Amino acid sequence: MKNKRLSNEEALDLIQNASLLDLGEMASKRKLELHPQKITTFVVDRNINYTNICWVDCKFCAFYRHLKDDDAYVLTYDEIDEKIDELLEIGGTQILFQGGVHPKLKIEWYEDLVEHICSKYPTITLHGFSAIEIDYIAKLSHISYQEVLQRLKNKGLASIPGAGAEILNDDVRDIIAPKKLDTEDWLEVHRQAHKLGIKSTATMMFGTIETDEQIIEHWDKIRQLQDETGGFRAYIMWSFQSSHTQLLKEIPNMQPQSSNRYLRLLAVARLYLDNFQNIQSSWVTQGSYIGQMALKFGANDLGSTMMEENVVSAAGTTNSMNQSEMINLIKDIGENPAKRNTAYTILEKF
Repeated sequence: MKNKRLSNEEALDLIQNASLLDLGEMASKRKLELHPQKITTFVVDRNINYTNICWVDCKFCAFYRHLKDDDAYVLTYDEIDEKIDELLEIGGTQILFQGGVHPKLKIEWYEDLVEHICSKYPTITLHGFSAIEIDYIAKLSHISYQEVLQRLKNKGLASIPGAGAEILNDDVRDIIAPKKLDTEDWLEVHRQAHKLGIKSTATMMFGTIETDEQIIEHWDKIRQLQDETGGFRAYIMWSFQSSHTQLLKEIPNMQPQSSNRYLRLLAVARLYLDNFQNIQSSWVTQGSYIGQMALKFGANDLGSTMMEENVVSAAGTTNSMNQSEMINLIKDIGENPAKRNTAYTILEKF
């Protein structure tokens, strides 16, 4: 049977025993079946963190501040507009809009914000508000996930990012982010979004305390939801960036994840997630060289030019790349670069 679905046991065996070269060859073969024209895409966008105020206190995050901290902020409309104007000047099409989980902002505040952005900037796609934000807006506003998502969609929200997944196993989550929504709630936010026609991405942050089996459990859960809804546009995986985080203080002997480990997991993800068309390279955490290597291990998308990035850089990792650098990097390995939008529609080939 062609492309027989990989079992959890087979995935575990590949992670632990397959050679890196073999994994690259298998993942490349699978990628070519899905993308025979050898097109590698990217999006020109900007991360806008509308607030750094957050009550969730994730131990792996160095970005958040509390409500009364001196450097806590909520961006004004004028500050947001200035960032979007700068994005438009370089041909950007999307903003990734996320904050901390602000303890006081209810649904009406978010509705007004989304309406302001989408009415003033109709050419910009708003890809925003992760599951933890949706979850807390619902709790604070005493409404359902479905109502939060429908009301934001009515104002112009196009899609939601997969942030907040980390590892979809509650034993892990209870240690690294005990205040964050649990696995089933994360999945339910995305399920409800998909039912409303709001597409999303699925993410994974590895390299804290999880086991190989728990990584596969994470893949299994998103593969099952994709079978059910077909609502995930892409899978994005990155390694834990530990500098300046509480988790590193609590587990000081935690080892940084190697490039070998990243590429190994990426390749197995391409083989296991057989119902995901797109897999993104995490050059922001891995650097441009390994970001390029990821294209030989199953990734078909370089993600964002990342005009602004605050969360990963707060944890001590700073990598940057502009459009021309991405184009050259893709051409360098014999693939065809193309600029896309949030929906993975090709806007321009190079």
